[in-house]
Amino acid sequence: MPWEPWASGSLKWESQCPQELGAWDPSSSKKPIFMRKDTKTSFQWRIRNLPYPKDVYSVSVAQKERCIIVRTTNKKYYKKFSIPDLDRHQLPLEDSALSFAHANRTLIISYQKPKEVMAAESELQKELKKVKTAHSSAGDCKTQ
Repeated sequence: MPWEPWASGSLKWESQCPQELGAWDPSSSKKPIFMRKDTKTSFQWRIRNLPYPKDVYSVSVAQKERCIIVRTTNKKYYKKFSIPDLDRHQLPLEDSALSFAHANRTLIISYQKPKEVMAAESELQKELKKVKTAHSSAGDCKTQ
């Protein structure tokens, strides 16, 4: 019988998508997983595997550090993260634009996009529509 690496357990999974590693690695199934998923009108982050009720979480803006801070009252979780899009446009962080929800062991943090960022994204989309892709025209190349 030929040697099979999966039979001996010596074969290890390699992930090319770091945010999805928790789905494959049983040892990290209880560790919080932090990811960003923006919508058209807001920046949004999701922290999976947080089992506590919503009233345990505190989500706030740190003006001096230009970041958002997530903490729990039971001191089991703490995370600081910035919003590079606001830094790029040199816009201040507003407490009123921040909100959060908790459902299915996931903390969802939303920050409403300022008008300046939405306008810049709109302009970028217009520019991208003008760009011709490799498959947009027949071109001079003919397949045989």
